[in-house]
Amino acid sequence: MYWNFFRIAIVQAFRCKEQTIIKILGLAVGIAICLFIFLIVRFESSFDNFHPNRNHIYRVVSVFKTPEGIDYETGVPFPTAPTLRHDYPQLKQVASILSLGGDGQITITSTNKMFREKSGVLYAEPQFFEMFGFKWLSGEKATALNEPNTVILTRSIADKYFGSWTSAIGKSLKLDNALLLKVTGVLEDMPANTDFPLKVVLSYATLHNTGIKGRLDNWVSVFAQHYCFVTLPDQLSETKFNKDLTDMVNRYKPAENRNEGMMLLPLKNMHFDSRFNTFNNHPFSQSLINALSLIGLFVLFIACMNFVNLSTAQAVNRSIEVGVRKVLGGTRSQLLLQFMAETVLIVLVATLVAGVLCKLTVPVFERILELNLGNSFTMDPALIGLLFVIVTGTSFLGGFYPALVLSRFDPILAFKNRAAPRAGGSNLLRRVLVVIQFTISQALIICVLIIVGQVDYFRSAPMGFNKNAVLITHMPDNKKMDYLRQRLLHQTGVENVSFSFASPNDVSSDWNTDISYNGKRIHDFGVNLKWADSVYTHLYGMNLLAGRFIGGGDDVIVNEAFLRKLGIRRPEDALGASLGVVGVNDSDGYITGVVKDFNIASLHDTIRPVLIQEWKEVYSTVNIKLSASMLSQSLPAIEKLWKSTFPENVYEYQFLDETIAHYYEQETRLALMYKLFAGLAIFISCLGLYSLVSFMAASRTKEVGIRKTLGASVLNIVNMFSREFMFLVFLAFLIAAPIAGFFMFHWLQNYAFHFQPGPMIFIEASGLSALIACTSVGYRALKAATANPVTSLRSE
Repeated sequence: MYWNFFRIAIVQAFRCKEQTIIKILGLAVGIAICLFIFLIVRFESSFDNFHPNRNHIYRVVSVFKTPEGIDYETGVPFPTAPTLRHDYPQLKQVASILSLGGDGQITITSTNKMFREKSGVLYAEPQFFEMFGFKWLSGEKATALNEPNTVILTRSIADKYFGSWTSAIGKSLKLDNALLLKVTGVLEDMPANTDFPLKVVLSYATLHNTGIKGRLDNWVSVFAQHYCFVTLPDQLSETKFNKDLTDMVNRYKPAENRNEGMMLLPLKNMHFDSRFNTFNNHPFSQSLINALSLIGLFVLFIACMNFVNLSTAQAVNRSIEVGVRKVLGGTRSQLLLQFMAETVLIVLVATLVAGVLCKLTVPVFERILELNLGNSFTMDPALIGLLFVIVTGTSFLGGFYPALVLSRFDPILAFKNRAAPRAGGSNLLRRVLVVIQFTISQALIICVLIIVGQVDYFRSAPMGFNKNAVLITHMPDNKKMDYLRQRLLHQTGVENVSFSFASPNDVSSDWNTDISYNGKRIHDFGVNLKWADSVYTHLYGMNLLAGRFIGGGDDVIVNEAFLRKLGIRRPEDALGASLGVVGVNDSDGYITGVVKDFNIASLHDTIRPVLIQEWKEVYSTVNIKLSASMLSQSLPAIEKLWKSTFPENVYEYQFLDETIAHYYEQETRLALMYKLFAGLAIFISCLGLYSLVSFMAASRTKEVGIRKTLGASVLNIVNMFSREFMFLVFLAFLIAAPIAGFFMFHWLQNYAFHFQPGPMIFIEASGLSALIACTSVGYRALKAATANPVTSLRSE
């Protein structure tokens, strides 16, 4: 009997090919989107879940109480880890890891081959690898990083440096032509789902041979890229140890810095907490995961509603079939099973099509969106479980109500072809479903337009300095600055040259420390230190509000945010004041100028206090202003000069505007994803409209013929079919606009700088939806309106 149900279902599917294809296509697209979003959410939720002890690992972070509120900082003072190990022996493990910019030049001593690693160069304590479950290929995990000047590499890096990772142990290499390092271990390459992009890891003890050694005992300064992790024992709770951290701060920090605290952040939350950064620089917030999950459910819901709409509308063509079955003894339960079998068959085929679509398109979207979602698509137990839930849920939601409607037809009315629900509850349900479909679709379109508007704002908003045609490169030896400046200025297309510790948008020079202002020490002052020469402010076109630019070593320039932090209202009032940064540069300078605020990071963040002063010893960045029209001549000339000046170093450069664009990669990818999802949602909805109009045209064939015979024009007929659906689309917009506007308003508040959406965005969304819907409805309505009325009347 059950096989008979499916046999009849197959026959019915082939009898109505067009409607079956529309049903399968709509469901398949909805399920494919749901699967794709599931893969994204699963990938982002899996970050660092592979560590065996992950539920007991916490990151220690800094919290600063200021008059403006609470500031959060990822880094901690350098003495934090050794103090925790000494004062709290109950902790299972404590480990520090540090990034000094994350990049560096590697020279292989045996071959003199040179490589430039743009990221992944870090310093770690040996306890770090006891705490985290990264896979070791060779070397002793417990001792590999015990000694100074030792280094471990990942597999692909070791292969690149030495030909094969198996021969890397014991080999030597140099970092930045300064530190001679011995390879003592090799790690398996980092998985894609980790926030620790390790490539070259030096022993933490090596810091005693670097310029950072003087700060290792400093409890006041906080370096943003210095992380500390602890493993709590079972009997010690997060809440209890947060109190212990407060006690430790009170014991070791000066009394004036007691407003600075520390707290624990669970490793399982590290990837999602946007208050704190990671080495990858792109936390993926939990709210974003929730939003993507909702979009997946909404699109699948649209597809199910589409199925319900088409199935109930199709009832008009099956009333006689139902009547015959009932007269021949068919029970209502048998009819329910028959129609549910048809639904299950279509859902299974749609799910298979969706799986094929997802399998084919995932690699494409991985490249476009720069994701790594995994290769075990067909063998993933979680994905198979999701498919089972989708098939079961979709079959019930999409099949039970239409089966209930069809199975309760009265056989007498069925033979008269009057059993189909032409009006009343079923028509109302179809209208409601159409409204819900287009409400979700138009809400997605509005969200997409606002996200795209914000991304465009990121690209075009002024940063407060000139970012165009500025080449940034690393200088290995600042003793050659004067020679390099003279030679560069003689190159074709080079307009200006400046030397500095960092570029304007580089946050690696962020410090939370104390400053002295007119001899008075001010605590917990977060400042971005821009050590730079006198050309720096001119090259970047910074706007001077008061005083003058840098003229000598004691001259200091600050920005407006710096003055606001000190409570100074007029820039002129700060001129001449003495200023020093405690623990960084012991010599005080004098404020000689105040510049207008400029963005030192992305537009996600508020503008921070900035201090600009000369300090030649720390210059490592070369800022080269080029003529935009002469790049093709100047770039080869600069490269040739660089290689002749620094033959032992790799030459690499990046344009400043490209660096700034990297800040907004996540928003750019999200905008692309949302465009895709919104487009497919409206596509599914329009498939439903097209099919509903087709059914309407089929059921009103005689009416159309009579109207045309009596003189109705094609436009009249098209209007008859279209006006109700256009009204439903407009009604959906009235519901979608305030809902989408409310949520996107709150989304924009996450950015310190954002554009203001105007009414045109909502008008564009409404017009786009109406145009797409009108196209899908109008085509089928026009086809019905241009049919020969004689043929229409004869068919009746």
